[in-house]
Amino acid sequence: MEDENKHKNHERHGDMDHSDHGDDGKEGSHEGHRDHGDHSAHIADFRRRFLVSLILTIPILLLSQTIQDWFGFEITIPYQEIVIFLLAAVVYFYGGWPFLKGTANELRKRLPGMMTLIAMAISVAFFYSSATVFFLEGKDFFWELATLIDVMLLGHWIEAKSVMGASRALEELVKVMPTSAHLVRGDEVVDVLVSDLKVGDIVLVKPGEKIPSDGVVVKGDS
Repeated sequence: MEDENKHKNHERHGDMDHSDHGDDGKEGSHEGHRDHGDHSAHIADFRRRFLVSLILTIPILLLSQTIQDWFGFEITIPYQEIVIFLLAAVVYFYGGWPFLKGTANELRKRLPGMMTLIAMAISVAFFYSSATVFFLEGKDFFWELATLIDVMLLGHWIEAKSVMGASRALEELVKVMPTSAHLVRGDEVVDVLVSDLKVGDIVLVKPGEKIPSDGVVVKGDS
């Protein structure tokens, strides 16, 4: 890299037009804002589903015979099993929707993963428990279903917030990196994008500027 004071053509090329690079920066900034907007909506969606599911889980737990036996209390209401079923159905379809939708995407790509496992667990619990309400002898798992969905939603909400924070930190880091460099071509200095630099290129670094790429000083000082 050559220092500005040692390059004989730096004055002639000191006023290069940077409008193209500015447009690229603006476009990238707008794209980043769109990504942040989508991710923020994603976080808000998980938060909303978690809170709604959590609120509905409370009466499911209180009306569950298993929970009542564990803690030694009794609450009975008319059509208790139907009420629990309806509450659990809302939790399953509303709270569990991200996992059901994620499973469809994974299976479409033939890449089953975590969403598929969660969806299988909550679906088996819901449909088996529903069967015990209407025609099958057995014990329901509605409270386990509701709490599992709550935990999964909480985990994904926290994960999405963490990813959002990391993404913002990376964007702030990118902002301090130069997007263009002064490429020396013979007796001329041409401004190019950093991504267009190749191994062996000589770059002029002016006093006070950030170094745009890895390299060694071949001439000059500052």
